Amino acid sequence: MPTIYHALAEIEKNNETAALCTVVTSQGSTPRHVGSKMLVYPDGRFIGTVGGGDMEHRVLDEAWVAMTDGRARVIKYSMVDPSRGDVGVCGGTVEVFVEPILPAPMVVVVGSGHVGKAVVHLAKWLGFRVAVSDDRAEFCNPEAAPGGDAYYPVPMEKLTEQFKVTKQTYFVLTTRGANVDVLGLPSLLASPAAYIGVIGSKRRWSMTVKGLKEAGVSDEAIARVHSPMGLELNAETPEEIAVSIMAEILMLRDKGTGKMMKA
Repeated sequence: MPTIYHALAEIEKNNETAALCTVVTSQGSTPRHVGSKMLVYPDGRFIGTVGGGDMEHRVLDEAWVAMTDGRARVIKYSMVDPSRGDVGVCGGTVEVFVEPILPAPMVVVVGSGHVGKAVVHLAKWLGFRVAVSDDRAEFCNPEAAPGGDAYYPVPMEKLTEQFKVTKQTYFVLTTRGANVDVLGLPSLLASPAAYIGVIGSKRRWSMTVKGLKEAGVSDEAIARVHSPMGLELNAETPEEIAVSIMAEILMLRDKGTGKMMKA
């Protein structure tokens, strides 16, 4: 069995999800010392232990919740009187820090024209992993669109077959027309992606909506799309438009308001 540290390295390398649970305080008689660790996987597997018994089962439950909501937490357990809900009878108390380990957020730029290339550059500079996709292979490679971590020269409707889409995935569609979006959006809308944005005017988006509805896509699914995407900056150049798009993604990810901070 690999050590927890080896397993953590593999999780990071493969961009996977897990939760690391660590005993951070221990007072009185408790089953494990401070620093004891347990690494929990989404499928229920775990490495290590924080004490076993009912306490460990509760920590496992907290780990699965943390992997879902992305929030770390510290849980305090008393081990005195099970009749009042305590997790044991050892006589002490213990606190466990549960830390979700989530895939690095990834921006997937679909359509590597002028704006797409600018988004690739800016998203990479902002610390995102970046994937580039275009059904035209000559536009989807490191020479045509520098800075990507991965390149998927496939039609948009095949894109979700190429990698695992998570709640840390942000789709930015800088495509060449509504016809491309109508064909490709349904598969993206069926994914758990955090963000799906489509470039273009309100008229272009209305044409896309019409095509999606004719294809049987529900209003609820269509409402997930941000189009026209970005914040209103009166942006004109590809670089300015990229700032507008990434500003919206950061605002939504970090629960900002988009308002000026000046009172």
